[in-house]
Formats: sequence, structure tokens, C-alpha cells
Amino acid sequence: MIPSKRVIVGISGGVDSAVSALLLKEQGYSVEGLFMKNWEETESEGGACTASEDLKDAESICDQLDIPLHTINFSRLYWNNVFAKALNEFAEGRTPNPDILCNREIKFKAFFEYALNLGADYIATGHYALRSQTRKGEWQLKKGSDPSKDQSYFLYTLSKTILDKVLFPIGGLHKKEVRETAKKSGFINHEKKDSTGICFIGEQKFQPFLSRFLPLKPGSIETPEGKVISEHLGLSFYTIGQRQGLKIGGQKGALAAPWYVVGKDFTRNSLIVAQGKEHPLLYQSSLKAKDLHWINGSPLSPEGEFVCGAKIRYRQKEQACKLNLSSDGQCVVQFETPQRAITPGQSIVFYQSDICLGGGMIQ
Repeated sequence: MIPSKRVIVGISGGVDSAVSALLLKEQGYSVEGLFMKNWEETESEGGACTASEDLKDAESICDQLDIPLHTINFSRLYWNNVFAKALNEFAEGRTPNPDILCNREIKFKAFFEYALNLGADYIATGHYALRSQTRKGEWQLKKGSDPSKDQSYFLYTLSKTILDKVLFPIGGLHKKEVRETAKKSGFINHEKKDSTGICFIGEQKFQPFLSRFLPLKPGSIETPEGKVISEHLGLSFYTIGQRQGLKIGGQKGALAAPWYVVGKDFTRNSLIVAQGKEHPLLYQSSLKAKDLHWINGSPLSPEGEFVCGAKIRYRQKEQACKLNLSSDGQCVVQFETPQRAITPGQSIVFYQSDICLGGGMIQ
């Protein structure tokens, strides 16, 4: 029991953060909640932003647990440091991951600093992740125990300094156990659907939502051989490997089979598509990553290579690869087997067994 330790939990209104607060209170911590509003609902007209409903659920949970609830509006900070940066990436034809930006800039920076200024010894979140200490006493990030929910991929930008002050109370549980705990505790949100879509914005129809912020720049949709088969709305609105939303209809014969985005020609403003989910142009054996972040220091050296596992998307299993520093300080990754739909702007995250080493942005 650690009654003297004060922890502020990010309470979202969802079941994960609610159970996190419950567990910490049962462990003897002095627990408080913080609800963050990061998106003005008027900005998501027609979407699924549910901040008002989430706040009511957060208040209900904190009332039931008899803990105070702080509220803070980070909307301007979220716009400037997360959404605007994501828009810039989309405008350049890349596909960013706003959830990773949100964790770096909001949950583990703005929230972290705000909570410590309130006098907290720790912050806690409902992420499915764990932390452990090395023999040197340094904190490292580990995968959550539930392989279907592990969120370490989204947390690779954390530092060992921040990990020293962060608790992940449900990291050792499976989602089913979390919901069962919430139900036994009488939480009103024990069956609440998991949040999906853009971090703090929610589910949106991607192209219509994005087109409210980025101009349409129509161009041709072409085959790899240069045959024009349709027109796109702008390269910003498509991602490598995409099948849905291409609106390549009315094709006959061999052209009627499903089409996938395999490339973007920015010089000619052309979207390149090919048929077949396993088309060779969807596969690559290597990539280059920038903006590298290593939680416990870089394992790379200019003289040699480093072997580990890597994910190029959240739910992917780690893929065996070799890493080398390039002359410009970026990282070249060579995969043991070719990878499908490597997407510029997304993150590649590196692992050794269940330890998350860090990651970078795919170039």
C-alpha cells in the first residue's frame, strides 16, 4: 500500500480508464481524475465526437469512486500540435498516425506536465501496456499482456524519464477481464463501445472530413502502364494499399477485378492503382525511417547492423529485420520477407521480444 502517493488518472469516460482508477484506489494510491477536452464538437459537425457524453460518464465514474475530477481544455494545443501537423502530412501525400502524435503531445506531455504541476507523483492512463526496470534501474516499455489489445505501438515516443512517472494499471489484464471488473463494480460504462477513429475526434468519413481542411486537387487514376481509368480527388485523400473509396466502377472484363492503390506520382498528380490484393507493386523489402526515437538510447551504430522485430502498422505481428544508420542519420530497415503496403507517414516500431525499443516515421 502506498497511501502517500498521489496519482492523477486520465479519465476518458471509457471502461479502460475507469477500471484503471478503481485498481489504483484499491492499491492504496490517492487517486484523482482528469478529463481532457481536445476537440470542439462544433468542428466535427456530422461526425461522431462524443465529448459531452464522455464527460457525463467520467463524472459518474468519479462520483462512484468518490474521487475528485479535474477538467481541462487542450483543444487549441491539440489543434496546433497534433491536428495541424497531421494535416501538413496529408497535404504532402503521406498518411500520418494522429494517435501517436496525440500521445506524444497531449497525453504524455500536456497532461503529464499539468498533473505534475497539480502535485501528482504519477499520472496513469488506460493503455494496454506495461513498464519494467532494467538491471541499471532504467524504465523500459513492454507490451501489454493482451496480445489483441497491446498498445505499445502507439507509445514508442515515450522516454524513460516519463515512464518513471507513468502507471498502466490494466496493462497486465485482458480486455474481457477489464469489462468483467467494471460490471462487478457497477460502472455504467462496462459495455461501452471502445473509442475508434481519430484520437479525440472519433469516427469520421475520412475523405469528406479531410476535405473540410484540405483543398481538392483532382487528377488521373492510372494503371502502372499509364492507362487512365478514372479520376481522383487529390493525392492527400488516399493511402497505399487502399481499396475502398476509389470509385473505379463500371469496368468490364479483366478491369472489373478489385483495384488497390500502389503508388502516387506527385509530379503528374497521378494515383497509381493495380489489380489484386497481392500485386507485386504492393510489396517492398526495405524502407527508410526518420525522426527516430529510442526509449533507452539507440542500439544502432554507424559501424554495424542491429537485428530486431518491427511493426509497420498497429495490429501487425513483428517482422524480422536488420537496421542500419544511413549517412544522413536516418535508419534503413531491411526486412527478412517483403512487406505489404509500406506507407510513408506511418510509424515503424521496433521490438526485442516484449520490449518496445522505439521507432520512427516511414519515409
